[in-house]
Amino acid sequence: MPGDKIVYVGMSADIIHPGHLNVIRRAAELGKVTVGVLTDAAVASYKRLPYMTYEQRKEVVASLKGVDRVVPQEQLDYVPNLLKYRPDYVVHGDDWREGVQKYVRQAVIDTLATWGGELVEVPYTRGISSTQLNHALKRIGTTPDIRRNKLRRLLDAKPIVRLLEAHNGLTGLIVENIGIDTEKGRREFDGIWASSLTESTAKGKPDIEAVDVSARVSTLNDLIEVTTKPIVYDADTGGRQEHFQYTVRTLERLGVSAAIIEDKTGLKKNSLLGNDVVQYQDSIEDFASKIRAGKKAQVTNDFMIIARIESLILEKGLEDALKRAR
Repeated sequence: MPGDKIVYVGMSADIIHPGHLNVIRRAAELGKVTVGVLTDAAVASYKRLPYMTYEQRKEVVASLKGVDRVVPQEQLDYVPNLLKYRPDYVVHGDDWREGVQKYVRQAVIDTLATWGGELVEVPYTRGISSTQLNHALKRIGTTPDIRRNKLRRLLDAKPIVRLLEAHNGLTGLIVENIGIDTEKGRREFDGIWASSLTESTAKGKPDIEAVDVSARVSTLNDLIEVTTKPIVYDADTGGRQEHFQYTVRTLERLGVSAAIIEDKTGLKKNSLLGNDVVQYQDSIEDFASKIRAGKKAQVTNDFMIIARIESLILEKGLEDALKRAR
């Protein structure tokens, strides 16, 4: 009887549309439906991180008519879940015969064949595309809260998170849109590095913290208006501890994901100069105190402070770097 059959459907389910509903409706006709919702890591392995978290997407799918249970699918490859649940049917739209998912499709067919399972494909729903809907969302923009927590989600989901520097709206658009299609899916930069070096250079000034936070906030606003990806702010040394607390509050309010500060003191010189110029490292105690003050100043749990240790560039050795890190 159909009710005794196990039916498996895999989906990222970031934006539920009629195409998804058609697949679930067909699956429910064949038996009890298990939906494998791809985790953030699984989705990020072949395209951009979903707008909603895994838990949010799971909740949405679990409420859909025809769905009997929801399980995590930890990777794009269906095989581990197929071996675990041994479904009689896998149901999917017929739009995965080309591109990165054609290899996934073939693996599904080969695995099901080992116990007589069957792949059922539902015709693609014309006029509806998750990619088009994602583009539409990108045009609408984002909010500070959504943008701010993306870096933590990316660090959880991906083995390597790639950032590219930007110092005005135009370079921000490059980071937002540039990408390349590969056999393993689309590769893009995950976020924006708001660089103090390039911003100083663009203004014709040396990289010595000559451009103050207020001026740099103006550039951040230019970036925020035209992008949706997370931003990491290069805060140089962070300045005086009391000033750094205000910087943290400002960045957090704007939706910046993290501030990175380096453990140098006095007149900041660019690290690429190494020991060719006089540079001083802050004491462990004072630098730790600055980090602690910044963490106390932040309001949300999403904002991050990243400590950058200059021991190697100043030729003080690995042990000094590790000591400072601890």
